[in-house]
Amino acid sequence: MTSIPRSLRLAVIAGALVGAAAAIAQQAPKPENLIKWRQSAFQVVAWNSGRIKSSLDSGYNKEQVLKAATAIAAIANSGLGSLFPAGTETGKGWHDTTAKAELFANSAKFAELGGDFGKESGELVRVVSSGADAAAVKDQFGKLQKTCKSCHDEFRNAN
Repeated sequence: MTSIPRSLRLAVIAGALVGAAAAIAQQAPKPENLIKWRQSAFQVVAWNSGRIKSSLDSGYNKEQVLKAATAIAAIANSGLGSLFPAGTETGKGWHDTTAKAELFANSAKFAELGGDFGKESGELVRVVSSGADAAAVKDQFGKLQKTCKSCHDEFRNAN
């Protein structure tokens, strides 16, 4: 019977330690970090929505609207729902969470509204990219804003 060389044994032990360290490092984020991340994501959405509204109200700038719409669509389709796991119903990120408890009890409805947000944000990018006039962009932006309002009405406490 041949013995295992010392260098191979050390490599196996080192590999096991690295694997254990990686498993520890991949622990779930703290609830307050998840709340901060989702609050930050929605602040970016709000800022870009303001940019679109401003452009539509004061002389349509297609390039600026496209940049803002693209940012919103990226966030809307990034898996925002994963920032709302159980355990984040209450707590503080940058400020107290405004998510209602109903959001965590009705994940199917929340996912449906999130899907609508993703769909309408992608459609806004398509409309702007197509060269549509400001009226068509404004119409699609209104549809996007309705998805935000629907979710807020259902799942967000007033500040």
